Amino acid sequence: MNTYRIPIALQQAVMRCLREKLAQANARLNQSFPEPAISWHQRGTVAGTAWLEHYEIRLNPVLLLANQQTFIDSVVPHELAHLLVWKRFGKTAPHGKEWRWMMETILDVPAQRTHCFDISALPRKTFLYRCACRQHHLTIRRHNKTQRGETEYRCTQCGQPLRLASEKSV
Repeated sequence: MNTYRIPIALQQAVMRCLREKLAQANARLNQSFPEPAISWHQRGTVAGTAWLEHYEIRLNPVLLLANQQTFIDSVVPHELAHLLVWKRFGKTAPHGKEWRWMMETILDVPAQRTHCFDISALPRKTFLYRCACRQHHLTIRRHNKTQRGETEYRCTQCGQPLRLASEKSV
């Protein structure tokens, strides 16, 4: 597993944003939400995740290092909003009306479901699949789903199912 050194100033900027947005939410909602734990173990193309049961935010160190302030301003409040919604409302739709309200009204951040960061430099293991008209590179997640029989992917051009071309990964 790759480990990335996150400069202390960047870690402090993440924590400063987290604490400012948490204080803002506590003041506006007249509540006292605790500070969530932060970890730097998110992998893949996902910028961050909120682990509700652990009350933890996991951040992608590669995307943080590459996008710094933009990442902090958007991903940290996004994941914090998930935790606050869970504490206040219980189980809801992940990006439903409660989450949008928390983002826009309480945290003053635009409610965007996904990030727009460049992911081309991220290390990705892919598997070669073929259809009737061309070859496709599936991520390890999609490959594993096909191997477990959970889903079948089809080509958007010819409509044929994708079949593993070889056992060798790319």
